[in-house]
Amino acid sequence: MKFVFEKLREGKYDRLTVERDGRKEEIACPKIGGIPHDMVHFAVENVMGRVGFMRRVANGEALSFKMAPVVEADQMERLVEVMQADAISGFPPAADLIDMYKVTCEARGVEAYPLAERDIAALREEMTRLSKLWAATPLGGTLALEFEHQEA
Repeated sequence: MKFVFEKLREGKYDRLTVERDGRKEEIACPKIGGIPHDMVHFAVENVMGRVGFMRRVANGEALSFKMAPVVEADQMERLVEVMQADAISGFPPAADLIDMYKVTCEARGVEAYPLAERDIAALREEMTRLSKLWAATPLGGTLALEFEHQEA
């Protein structure tokens, strides 16, 4: 499945579109700086090979803000939050980021997925790659992405 991100000219949101069975689904993506929020989901799930929001959509769920809770998806959602904060905060040491992830999971009652510093390095690399692609996408243009890594 291709995830098509559209860089909108105005407003606080970009757009994510998926097409399946001849029909399109769209959702607004908050602009958060470097890349849209849902592109952070893509980065995390692409690197980790775990099921979160984007893989759930790829597996047939509706592109929607509301989904039933699933432990693995909740773990990835917490990681998305942490990686988004990482990109905004200037890249603290990976160990600090892992600690932040554990605290975030604990605060939300979610068992933390076991992360290593190499995971953080790979996630940062992927977010940097996507940031460059997104920066090169003109206003009104689109960027289509597909998962490179299969589900773990």
